[in-house]
Amino acid sequence: DCRLFIEAAFEEAGDDATYLAAALGEVARARGMMRIARDSGLAREALYRALSPSGNPSFATVLKVTKALGMRLTVLR
Repeated sequence: DCRLFIEAAFEEAGDDATYLAAALGEVARARGMMRIARDSGLAREALYRALSPSGNPSFATVLKVTKALGMRLTVLR
């Protein structure tokens, strides 16, 4: 389940944003980067760069990708 994978990535990432971006990239590639690009309105090449292990996506990109994956970010207390 991709949701569980991303939840685990959030737990493990701590303050390492690149770790989380790479995890989102793995899920996006598994679901089909072309589809995620279309659904997010972002260029496929830009997604590959932003969601690579060395990428540094903007928060807006992260939000668009999570929405395209059918997920949403929530805050827990």
